[in-house]
Amino acid sequence: MTPQLIDPFARAITYLRVSVTDRCDFRCVYCMAENMTFLPKKELLTLEELDRMCSAFIGLGVEKLRITGGEPLVRKGIMTFFNSMTRHLESGTLKELTLTTNGSQLERFADDLYAAGVRRVNISLDTLDEDKFARVTRWGRLPQVLRGIDAAQRAGLRVKINAVALKGFNEDELFDLVRWCAGRDMDLTFIEVMPMGDLGNEDRVGQYWSLDDVRARLSEQYRLTDLAERSGGPARYVRLDETGQKIGFITPLSHNFCESCNRVRMTCTGELFMCLGQEDMADLRPALRNHPNDDAPLIEAIHGAIGRKPKGHDFDYSRQRADGQVSRHMSHTGG
Repeated sequence: MTPQLIDPFARAITYLRVSVTDRCDFRCVYCMAENMTFLPKKELLTLEELDRMCSAFIGLGVEKLRITGGEPLVRKGIMTFFNSMTRHLESGTLKELTLTTNGSQLERFADDLYAAGVRRVNISLDTLDEDKFARVTRWGRLPQVLRGIDAAQRAGLRVKINAVALKGFNEDELFDLVRWCAGRDMDLTFIEVMPMGDLGNEDRVGQYWSLDDVRARLSEQYRLTDLAERSGGPARYVRLDETGQKIGFITPLSHNFCESCNRVRMTCTGELFMCLGQEDMADLRPALRNHPNDDAPLIEAIHGAIGRKPKGHDFDYSRQRADGQVSRHMSHTGG
C-alpha cells in the first residue's frame, strides 16, 4: 500500500503507537507519579472506537501498530481489540501488530496474543534485583514479570527487553542485563531517560546516563558491530560479536533521531501527538464521535494533524537542566 500520510518534511508516517489505557499496575518513577489521578472511563475511547480509529490509520498506509498504555493488558476486554485487529494482518494491510508491556500480565495473555497474530513484544525491565525493581516500579513484583517473560517465550513470542539507563541505579547491572538477555536469546535496548511529566522529587538530570557511556563500557568487554537495520522505531543497533545478540540504543538526548521519524502517538482519549517531545496535539475524538457513520471527517482530521508534525523535539540536558521538558507524564502517550 502506498503511504498516504506524508508530513511537511517528506517523511511517510507508517507507524502508529496507540495507548489503550492510562492505567497501570506499576508506578515507575520515570513514567508516572506515585499517586496518579486517572481519567474517567467515559473519556476513554471504547474498544470499538479504538478499532475504528486504528482502521482509519491503516487505511491511510500505517503498516505497524504498537499497543501501549499505561499497561495495555490491564484494560478490560483488551483481547477483543487485539482479535479485531487480526483481520488487518490477514488482509496484508497491516504488517505488524505488537505491544509494549511491563510483563505483569503476560502469564495470562501470552497465548492469546500469539493467537491474535502478535509475534513479538517489548518488555520494560530496568533491573534484575528484586529490591531495586520494587523501588523503581514502586508497586512492581519482579517474580511476576519473570513468569510473564517465560510465558511469552513458551507461546512463541519474540521478546525484546527495554531498559531505561538510570545513573546510580542500574549502572552496576549493565553486564548482568546483557548476559541474562543473551542466555535467553533476547535482544536488549537501552533508553535514555526523558524529561517528561511533573518532575517532583525525581531528578531527571541526576538520573541521566548517556548511552554514549553505555556503549563505551560495552566495548570494553565486547566487540560491537554497527547494524544498518531499523525496526520502524528510533533505536540504533549494534551486534555483540561474542554473543550474537542485538543491542539497541534509543538516544533522544545524546543523538537526536528525528530525521527518520515515521511515527505518531495516540492517547486513549483520541489525542494524537505528532512528536513525543512537543506539546502540540490534535484531538481526533470529536471527528470520531460526532460522525459515527462517516469516516471522512476523521480522515480529514488525521491529514490535518500530520500536516503539523514538527521537524524534531527539543530534549536537551546540556545545560544541566531538563530543557525541552514536556508537562505530560510518559504514561499519557504510552512512551
